[in-house]
Amino acid sequence: MTIAIALLLLGFVSLIKGADWLVDGASTLARKHRISELAIGLTIVAFGTSAPEMVVNTFAAFQGSSDIVFGNVIGSNNFNLFAILGIVGLIAPLVVQSSTVWKEIPISFFAAVLLFGLCNDSFFGREDVLSRWDALILLVFFCLFLYYVYTQMRGDGGQPVSVPGTPESSTLKIWGLILLGLGGLIIGGKLVVNSAVLIATALGVSQKIIGLTIVAAGTSLPELVTSVVAARRKNTDIAIGNIIGYNIFNILFVLSVSSFVKPVAFNPAFNTDLYLLGGGTVLLFVAMFTGGKKKLDRWEAGILLAVYVIYTTWLIVRG
Repeated sequence: MTIAIALLLLGFVSLIKGADWLVDGASTLARKHRISELAIGLTIVAFGTSAPEMVVNTFAAFQGSSDIVFGNVIGSNNFNLFAILGIVGLIAPLVVQSSTVWKEIPISFFAAVLLFGLCNDSFFGREDVLSRWDALILLVFFCLFLYYVYTQMRGDGGQPVSVPGTPESSTLKIWGLILLGLGGLIIGGKLVVNSAVLIATALGVSQKIIGLTIVAAGTSLPELVTSVVAARRKNTDIAIGNIIGYNIFNILFVLSVSSFVKPVAFNPAFNTDLYLLGGGTVLLFVAMFTGGKKKLDRWEAGILLAVYVIYTTWLIVRG
């Protein structure tokens, strides 16, 4: 058990560092070839931030650990929405851009509803599974979302958050970072999935619980650190937009990749967690019109964090 926990932590460290190295190396390589900052932000940086979830889910899907596949994504989204926004909102009230209120939060809600509809095939007398056809539907909407982000960034004239790396870096160093990053992601993903299964077995709890809690929180650590740093630097206007963007990315892209690798059986018990995700997204939307307008106030952030604590406690007690 102790060894499994140590390997799980090592897996998380490997995932996070692997994603950092991959983004640094790929971004520097892109700049050397004069690829625009906009394109780098839309592709390399965006994909890199979801790399931990994507790699863990790819291994889990391939090994048939379907509860970890869904637990990781749904659990990460709930962790992002309730825990991260709750913590960051307590540090400083979060100002929200108009486009986030009227477009991105509704898109996030739509993604959760779409996932619910695609997974619950039993409503139509079929086996509950996220198939490759479902993956294609998710991927189509993901491409539409990427186009939306592209038009937003072009319209705002904004630049993506800069990442380390300079065009002067040697080719050897660049490819060294990329290979280290890929290696870290592969090793970390394998360690996390295998360790999570071992811990669930040793504790006598389901892989669903482990996926929704430990794995989900671990793969969301980059988002937590990024959002806390942004809040402490008073860049609170990007915190909610980033978290909502990650949640959309997780459902439309990470799950589509997972089910392309291998169709993933859906446990209807996850419907409760999807209800929470949808309800929390609606709660966040309503919060934009209570207290400070287009702002997540501290008391509203406190409610989000309290809901997550109660939810996690209920999961553990029930599990």
